[in-house]
Amino acid sequence: MRDRRTLFILIGMPVVQILIFGFALTNEVKNSGFAVIDLSHDERSAQLIDELDASRYFELRGKFQSLESLEQSFRKGQVRIGIVIPANFGKDMERPGGAALQFIADASDPNVANTLINYANAVVVDFEQNITGEKKMPFTIQTETRMLYNPQLKGAYNFVPGVMAMVLLLVCTMMTALTVVREKELGTMEVMLVSPLKPLKIIIAKAVPYLLLSMLNIASILLLSVFVLDVPINGSLTLLVGESILFILVALSLGLLISSSTASQQSAMFISLIGMFLPTVMLSGFMFPIENMPLPMQVVSNAVPAKWFYIIVRSVMIKGVGLKHVWKETLILSGMLIFFMTMAIKKFKVRLA
Repeated sequence: MRDRRTLFILIGMPVVQILIFGFALTNEVKNSGFAVIDLSHDERSAQLIDELDASRYFELRGKFQSLESLEQSFRKGQVRIGIVIPANFGKDMERPGGAALQFIADASDPNVANTLINYANAVVVDFEQNITGEKKMPFTIQTETRMLYNPQLKGAYNFVPGVMAMVLLLVCTMMTALTVVREKELGTMEVMLVSPLKPLKIIIAKAVPYLLLSMLNIASILLLSVFVLDVPINGSLTLLVGESILFILVALSLGLLISSSTASQQSAMFISLIGMFLPTVMLSGFMFPIENMPLPMQVVSNAVPAKWFYIIVRSVMIKGVGLKHVWKETLILSGMLIFFMTMAIKKFKVRLA
């Protein structure tokens, strides 16, 4: 009873886990953005769009006039699925051949794409049954599906960006978090503190080896992805490597901040694992769609560096976009790098006592 901290963890941890897994982490897809190309502009097409928007699975994000505009919204990550309604949609429903619809899904995450296509088909079936009940005659709607970026629906297209974010963050943060603390425990920190080296030089020297090691990890992951898993690099390789180095620097600076703020390797390891592994897996969008989570969890996910790097890698590697589509995520990671590195330097103690 006197150990209040441990008691809080033992009682509070199950409550937090139940709330997180019960409300925030779910494989059910909902509130996904969709866009429409309505070439019919009749009553039936308007009814179908309203039914899709009224569903809890979809949220209308825009109406476009061309496939090029729709694809740009996919590249920007604004929508996950698009619906193309051809001309004379309402009239075709009353003809023997029936009407046609085309669904275009972002298959960079194949599981979400399949789920959204199934949801959209279910809404169309309900819409068709409602019309049949009104008119007392058979109406048919034929749907066609097109999967963007990943026509074969390979799981590796979603797996590789997520693993890159998880591996780089964990390796860089965890290993770097132990460096300064290890020097304190071994007693060699005193030697460095009495030397003419400034704290900034000591911190940089601790980060350089893990930067080089992480660059080797990037090379091995990309080589295995392309030549073993058949995952293409559709965008600029230079941009992808540059963004990866930026993310590595963010992870290194975060690890140095943890290392400078803790007094033992055990504490540094615990903070790195609990503070980095769980948020990376749960709140980066790698395993659970962020838009499914409650608003507070969505806000918290913005503080997870892996979320922004995962978006960048998937956009550059799978969708083939350039810097103009990922500049916001790049700017956020740059801001995190400056913040974590500044805090690490300020937290670095030049006196052991």
